Amino acid sequence: MISFLGKTVQNFIQTMKYIVTGRMRFEHVISQAVEISYDSLPIALIISIIAAAVITIQVSKQFLMSGADSYVGGTLTVVIIREIAPAFVALSIGARAGTAISAEIANMQVTEQVDAIKTLKVDPVGYYFAPRIVAAGFTVPMVTLIAEVAGILGGMVVAYLTIGLHPNRYITSCWLWLNTRDFYISIFKAFCFGIIIANVCATQGYETKGGAKDVGVSTTQAAIKSTIYLLIADFIINFLFYL
Repeated sequence: MISFLGKTVQNFIQTMKYIVTGRMRFEHVISQAVEISYDSLPIALIISIIAAAVITIQVSKQFLMSGADSYVGGTLTVVIIREIAPAFVALSIGARAGTAISAEIANMQVTEQVDAIKTLKVDPVGYYFAPRIVAAGFTVPMVTLIAEVAGILGGMVVAYLTIGLHPNRYITSCWLWLNTRDFYISIFKAFCFGIIIANVCATQGYETKGGAKDVGVSTTQAAIKSTIYLLIADFIINFLFYL
């Protein structure tokens, strides 16, 4: 893991140099943005809404028994914005798009397409990594914003159906508890998570050697490693901003 971390950092630095020199093509970023975030939007929204519904069911009756039912909306808003939306969106995108990135680059590696790029004097790390990292870094926060809204609205519906909490009281509680700082941290989290997903999964695919069987193994490792690094990054960001 330490050796792999060193490779991801090295590839990220090399990718940044590639981007700064202006060799990255904008159309490649757009196509990767569609594959990474737009195609992952439905599953990310489903997971966020279900998570919000489960949390609402867990806390609404307890709050009602203690006479604090008007705090359900605010509590759910804080939980979704701080943790649920950015973390669950990143995990869902990593499981779907991250593994696809790893499999695609791994297949190029074992079929010697990467070597062909090198013969054309093109930096393969920059060429393959840059569009994916930029696309993930800018679009994962967008998906997170949509997931936050969907989760909060889903919680409102569940709160009304379970304890009869009026939507006006729910929305008022959401506005009272909503903190601009939490919103900014949530966007920053999603930005970091997007970069981690693209960089880790692309690195795993780039380091693949062998044949078709190794491509499958690399895809599995990409899902595992991206999840581990996402959770570590989540802990570090929470430690820095909320401790």
